[in-house]
This record gives sequence, C-alpha cells and structure tokens, in this order.
Amino acid sequence: MLKAFRYRLNPTKTQEAVLNEQLWLCRNLYNCALQERRDAYQKAGKTITGYDQMKYLTEIKAALPEYKSVYSQVLQDVLKRLDKAYQAFFRRVKAGQKAGFPRFQGRDRFDSLCYPQSGFTVSDKTAYFSKIGTIRIRLHRPLEGKIKTATIRRECGEWYVSYVCEVEAQPLPATGNSVGVDVGTTWFAVTSDGEFVANPRHFQKAMKKLRVAQRSVARKTNKRSNRRRKAVRHVAKLHRKVSRQRLDFHHKTAVKLVKENDLIAHEDLNVGGLGRGNLARSIHDVGWSQFFSLLSQKAECAARNIVAVDPRYTSQGCNQCGYVSKANRLSQSRFVCQQCGHTENADINAARNILGRAVPSGINVAVVNASVA
Repeated sequence: MLKAFRYRLNPTKTQEAVLNEQLWLCRNLYNCALQERRDAYQKAGKTITGYDQMKYLTEIKAALPEYKSVYSQVLQDVLKRLDKAYQAFFRRVKAGQKAGFPRFQGRDRFDSLCYPQSGFTVSDKTAYFSKIGTIRIRLHRPLEGKIKTATIRRECGEWYVSYVCEVEAQPLPATGNSVGVDVGTTWFAVTSDGEFVANPRHFQKAMKKLRVAQRSVARKTNKRSNRRRKAVRHVAKLHRKVSRQRLDFHHKTAVKLVKENDLIAHEDLNVGGLGRGNLARSIHDVGWSQFFSLLSQKAECAARNIVAVDPRYTSQGCNQCGYVSKANRLSQSRFVCQQCGHTENADINAARNILGRAVPSGINVAVVNASVA
C-alpha cells in the first residue's frame, strides 16, 4: 500500500528563489499547454493529448533555454496534470455531473513541483532535488518502505516535501470487537458502545480571528500592495491552522477506533449533498469525508474491516424490535419506540442500527472478518 510522509524544508534565500522561478516556469507551461489545446479544438477541431505535447518538450527547451533549469520529469508531470484535468472534465460530462472546464492557473494557484520517478534523494538532514540542489529538511520521523514520488509544495510562504512510499501492511492483533459509528454535528461521533466523541468545532472557534483578518484584507483595495499580500497570507495561515487542527483530530479519532475494533461500521453519507444545505458550515467544519477517508486508510493498513451502510432510517428505527417511525425520535437526544417502548439515547440507538446492518445478528465478528478478507 502507499503511504505519504510530509516534512518541512528549510531552503536558503537562493534556493527559495530557484524554487519560485521553477514554479513560475511550470505554471507558464501549464497555461500555454492549456491555451494550445483550446485553440486547436476551437480553430481546427483537433484534439491534442498530453503525450502529443510531451513530444515537443525538447523543442521548447531549445527555443526557451530557461526551461533547461527544470528537471525533465517535472515538466512532463505538468503536462500530465493538465491531461488529468481534461480527463476528469470529460468523465463528469459523460456522467451528467456538474463539470468545470480546466482553467488557467494564477500566481497563487500553482504551488507544487512533482518528481514522479527519479531525480531526488533524502538523508537525515538534507534532501536533494535535481536542478535545485541540496536543501535542509526536518526529518521528524523516519521514512518507511520504498520511495515512489516526491512533491515539493509552497504553503503560506513555507516549503514542504511529501514522499509517497510503498509500504507493507502492519496488521494489528484481533480484538473480537465491532462497533457502529453515528456521526453528527452536535457530537462528532457516537459509538454503539455508548462512547461520545465531542465535536471540537475548530472553524467556529476561529471565526472571530478570521473575521478580523478578512476585514483587514477588504480594507486594502490595492491588490498589488505588499500590505494586502501580507494580510492575505495571514488569513491563509489562520485557515491552515484550522485545517491542521481538524486533520490531527481526525487522525487521533480514527487510530483509536482502528486499534480497539476489528470491524467498524459507519453511514455511507452523501457529504457533498449535505454540505449544500442549511447546516453547510457545520458539516464542512466537522469534515466527515476526510475522517472516513483516513479511517479507511488506517483500517486497510491494520487489516481491519470498514463497512459503509445505507443511512436511511437509522435514526428512526428501533434497534430492539425494528419498528421504524418518525415519531420514535422525540427530540435530538431522546428515542422512545412507539411499539415496544424501548428507551435509549437517540444517537446510541442509531449507532447500534448501523452496526446491525453491517453485522447481522447471530454472526460472529471473527467469521465476518475472515469472509471479508
């Protein structure tokens, strides 16, 4: 399986200038290649592929010597990136989904250089990249497995590198436990075992600082001024802090669930659709999609099982008799079955319904694990 390791880079001012120059050249190549594709189709009805454009990289370097300062595979990856954008666009069009046409990249939208196969090495204190040189690195944890790719990214004026490595799975010993997880906005998660995980509401707590920072940006009308750029960077750093807090919380919650259970069941939610409703801000703040993705990845590495079940009526059905009625849920937290009289916390009842759909009654969890494996 593939696993990413992210580290902070500490380039010198000269190296930072080289990195910024290479980002500018790659962004320019991306935009020119996009313009070529648009013109070829609009004027001649011809479709140009990414491989067609890669053939001319040698001629581009001969005509524009500055591109010789960028590693060849990095330039190829830029054109592959554009080709992926086109493929994603046509895939969404064929599926009848909302499809945004690939757009030109502005100065603040193209922030990464990818070495897809070679041209890089790493040691305890330094990382080497072809055409850039040796950069100091904070290797706060050791790399694992075989390194496949390296991606340099600029983020709020700081530089990071992500190594994607091919690693072996590390199965955890069986626990014999299974759990259902009901996610929400009042509580981040409630398990079928009766455990309540609080919703930290990172974005809501940061809103006051964000309002102040965003008003500071709005007051600076000259978009080319250094003061406005510093204000924009300050807003970006606040958003980055919220994102990192949420990611850290998701990692810790997912690790705890994976370590304690052999099978984890959760709702197969349409998070994109829910994120367009009245609770959009709260749903985006809680970050269910990222959490489910991390949970799935960690479960795969630990040889655990993840089951996504149909979420319909999990909050209205009784986990004792199976009776389903909207009247069963008297309030946000109170559940009383109108048929058998079973009383329970509404979220715990929903979590047990989720687990019941993943593991039918009478089936041993160990048997289910063996069958899934």
